[in-house]
Amino acid sequence: MHGFEAHPAVRVSGSMVVPGDKSISHRALMLSGIAEGISDIDGFLASEDCLASLAAMRALGVRIERPSPTRILIHGVGLHGLRGAGRPLDMGNAGTAMRLFTGLLSAQAFDSQLIGDASLMKRPMERVAKPLREMGADVRTHHGTPPVDIGGARHLHGIDYQMPVASAQVKSAILLASLYGEGTTSVTAPGVSRDHSERMLKSCGVRVLSEGLRTTLYPPQCLIAQTLTVPGDFSSAAFFVVAGLLAGASEGLLIRNVGLNPTRTGLLDILRSMGGKIEVLNPRESGAEPLADLLVRHSSLKGVRVSQDLISLAIDELPVLFIAAACAEGETWVTGAEELRVKESDRIAAMSSGLTALSVAHEPLPDGMRIEGRGEGNAFSGGHVDSFGDHRIAMSFAIASLRAAAPITIKDVANVATSFPGFVSLAHSVGLAIRDTAW
Repeated sequence: MHGFEAHPAVRVSGSMVVPGDKSISHRALMLSGIAEGISDIDGFLASEDCLASLAAMRALGVRIERPSPTRILIHGVGLHGLRGAGRPLDMGNAGTAMRLFTGLLSAQAFDSQLIGDASLMKRPMERVAKPLREMGADVRTHHGTPPVDIGGARHLHGIDYQMPVASAQVKSAILLASLYGEGTTSVTAPGVSRDHSERMLKSCGVRVLSEGLRTTLYPPQCLIAQTLTVPGDFSSAAFFVVAGLLAGASEGLLIRNVGLNPTRTGLLDILRSMGGKIEVLNPRESGAEPLADLLVRHSSLKGVRVSQDLISLAIDELPVLFIAAACAEGETWVTGAEELRVKESDRIAAMSSGLTALSVAHEPLPDGMRIEGRGEGNAFSGGHVDSFGDHRIAMSFAIASLRAAAPITIKDVANVATSFPGFVSLAHSVGLAIRDTAW
């Protein structure tokens, strides 16, 4: 079994660029595939998750060229040009891809089936299937989980949907289906969620109105091809933001070309409230998305009670926040994050298991975690950690090695490639001492 062996390091420093944004890469493939004309996407994330989306679009009849690993040319087939794959579409470990493809395929003239790896086949899909059925789609799950079977040739109509939980994946699936529906569709969320789909739909010429927590889409006649540079993935940058705070050199760690979509950057607000020294440099835009460079310096962190308003804006970054919290002075409380229970793993349970193995005082909660930080010095004992096949758990505990008294070995890390290819080599380049190992 593939693992990491992470040794304590003195400091991190230098300049780095993280891979392209996974959420934007998924959406660029799908929307460009149903646009008119050729879209040129640079900075594409060549991770296993995104390559699963690319393979699915090719199976649906979209011609995609790859002049380089991170540049793709997508020959759009138009709104009604997709054709049946004739076989199940394998989403691998990509929950985003499965939920978004469910929305896109629910409006097509052919039947489809979506499957995934063992982890994805356990993840909840009814939260997407339910509103799509309300639109007239034929979407069936297996006791709430994949495989997802989608019947074709259904006439969809617009709905006014109140989401019970703020979820960009559910919202995006509905918006993709509504491109084909009769009449407008509105989605209202109980809190803020990512808006990558709305931004990219607008850049493709679709009329989308966002008013507070309500999003309304007016079905288009066609989508326009796009030229786009995908910014660096903030969720990937988050590991190195925390690394810089825990062990940054005096000159700081510079992370360049990071996407700073305001629906993604709750972690920056949380870390700053803890005393984190993070500067935003050279702010600019790429297409419809904001990006900038981040300069991070070593900081003495303080424990906080994380505001509920920031939870949905930092949900994927909470595992590495728990690492920062263990190195802060005083207690940190995170509540309202029950969504962590249904990610690639039960991330509350997985992080609790690892923190216990590394002698960190904490209390897992039904919807979060209470962590007793140790302040400056070594916060972790070193030891053996199981990532439970979850890429974010594995990378979070790799960052913990910066403040560990002894090496940390991390089990079952193969899925790091699903979101962050090249993580180990990039970590090495700024001073972390991580190596691949057989468990």
